[in-house]
Parts: sequence; structure tokens; C-alpha cells
Amino acid sequence: MYLHIGENVSIISSDIIGIFDIDKTTTTGETRNFLSHSEQNGTSVTISEDMPKSFIVVSDGKNIINHQIYISPISASTLKQRVQKGF
Repeated sequence: MYLHIGENVSIISSDIIGIFDIDKTTTTGETRNFLSHSEQNGTSVTISEDMPKSFIVVSDGKNIINHQIYISPISASTLKQRVQKGF
């Protein structure tokens, strides 16, 4: 099953490690460092120029260490509902 995360981007839902709210999780330096590090390493993709509301950590399907970060304009709660409903 695929999850539409904004624009024309869909990801395989079974590869999702976590869906996080940008505002709630970036209050700590650790999360900001994680996102900054991912951007510097090229493992972060901003999928829209709209205000980011969530980020999704996705494995490559083989190894949890090899991950991709998608920064989405769709709220974390909406994405979680889509996963639960099977959209």
C-alpha cells in the first residue's frame, strides 16, 4: 500500500519508520540536528515549497540504517489517519 505525502509523492507505507509533527519535534536540538544532518548528507527531501508540517522517516526496505527523510506540507495527524484507513 502507498501513502500520498504531498505533491506527486507517494511512499510504500510498510517502509515507514515514523511520521513526526515538525512543530512538536523540532523544539529539541537533537531533532534539529538530525534533520540538518540528513539534509547535509542528501537523505532529506522537501517535497513542496509550502510550509512544512511533518517529516516522514522511511527505510530503504532492506536496512533501517539506510533511511530517507521526506518533509511534507501535510500534517502528521492526517498522514497517520491515511495510513490507518489504508489510503
